[in-house]
Amino acid sequence: MAAEAAAAAVREQAEVVRRLKQDEAEPERIAKEVAKLLEMKAQLGGEEGKHKFVLKTPKGTRDYSPKQMAIRERVFTAIINCFKRHGAEVIDTPVFELKETLTGKYGEDSKLIYDLKDQGGELLSLRYDLTVPFARYLAMNKITNIKRYHIAKVYRRDNPAMTRGRYREFYQCDFDIAGQFDPMIPDAECLKIVHEILSDLQLGDFLIKVNDRRILDGMFAVCGVPDSKFRTICSSVDKLDKVPWEEVKNEMVGEKGLSPEAADRIGEYVQLHGGLDLIEQLLQDPKLSQNKLAKEGLGDMKLLFEYLTLFGITGKISFDLSLARGLDYYTGVIYEAVLLQQQNDHVEDPVSIGSVAGGGRYDGLVGMFDPKGRKVPCVGVSIGIERIFSILEQRVEASEEKIRTTETQVLVASAQKKLLEERLKLISELWDAGIKAEILYKKNPKLLNQLQYCEETGIPLVAIVGEQELKDGVVKLRDVATREEVNIRRENLIEEIRMRTSQL
Repeated sequence: MAAEAAAAAVREQAEVVRRLKQDEAEPERIAKEVAKLLEMKAQLGGEEGKHKFVLKTPKGTRDYSPKQMAIRERVFTAIINCFKRHGAEVIDTPVFELKETLTGKYGEDSKLIYDLKDQGGELLSLRYDLTVPFARYLAMNKITNIKRYHIAKVYRRDNPAMTRGRYREFYQCDFDIAGQFDPMIPDAECLKIVHEILSDLQLGDFLIKVNDRRILDGMFAVCGVPDSKFRTICSSVDKLDKVPWEEVKNEMVGEKGLSPEAADRIGEYVQLHGGLDLIEQLLQDPKLSQNKLAKEGLGDMKLLFEYLTLFGITGKISFDLSLARGLDYYTGVIYEAVLLQQQNDHVEDPVSIGSVAGGGRYDGLVGMFDPKGRKVPCVGVSIGIERIFSILEQRVEASEEKIRTTETQVLVASAQKKLLEERLKLISELWDAGIKAEILYKKNPKLLNQLQYCEETGIPLVAIVGEQELKDGVVKLRDVATREEVNIRRENLIEEIRMRTSQL
């Protein structure tokens, strides 16, 4: 009870200080009260505080062990190689932005933004994604044409489900094309990139759902949704991949005030999915074909499917009218890639086990930041890297595959005592030649311990220095896996190591 009373006293004193600062009281008085507050805090954090402190990472975050980082590096390399293959440049932006930069860009998700404490200067927030900072970067630097990728951490005050790869701090891998181009060519390339990455990582069967915000808005209009409710109804439709239609309908009618008739009309459309046939069918739809926005969107969707056919990837693409993507800034094509899990032979439709990539066209976002409202059309994709990591980590655990956490090619060892100097001379030669090499940090290590270290860490070769070898001008090179040993002339050693480890 005493601790609670002390904590309450600290809170009261903090309130006193806050009020004094707000009222711009005399600096001496503020300093006096602050000193008192610090003293009270120090007492509270004495012995009692020590017992309560739990050593852990904050909620929704995690550490990554060397093994986990090795898996991550592998994934990052595959993704970056793909982005570079498509000619992208790389940029970086600050981890926090002015709060105003992020405000009003994320719709209902704005409540998930982390605001930083006011430090008496600018009001700041941690970035929520990499797209809004990219748009700010374009507007600020008056850039009208760029193809860029950006891999960095973002922050969301979400309720984390860490087993499914949902965190409060996580990486995003974004690829975006900004500039005025002919319709659907950059959009098709973004979908090709998603297809390449998911195929390359061998995550299993996947499906890329595509839709268009203009088709959605046109559909809402012909179904009788008032303009003012478009965005909020859109975020309800976005939940259809997680909850059944009945629940979504109840939310639309009960919470968002939509008429049951309008909701039923929406229901007829959002349960449709297919390919070019469905696009043709909707272009003939008596209601949708009369709506200018929907007609535009369907025309572009048809063009997109023609390009995707040329890329040979339509087998993994589904035009899906339930896809909404909740973010406010999308203006055209939207897409989301999901991994599929075949439940059993009797189920026709595979079950989705979660989104692993998403994106779309956002032609108005840069204009929001430009003083003259100049628009820069943009289209991009974000790879959901954390979910991919979770899947690959679980797979490695299940298969008990041994993951190497270093890239060391050779261990420099000795079989006799008093050869530390020779080991150091040799390893220095190897390092200078760009060979990845290690030694054990002991003057006279036992040979067995040195060989065991290689077995444990996956080092493929051991270069053994011995008195006889030094006299003969050779080094004994041992293959750890086969235990085969050969003498290699000292001047040929670097070349031999490179040749033997080039395939690893």
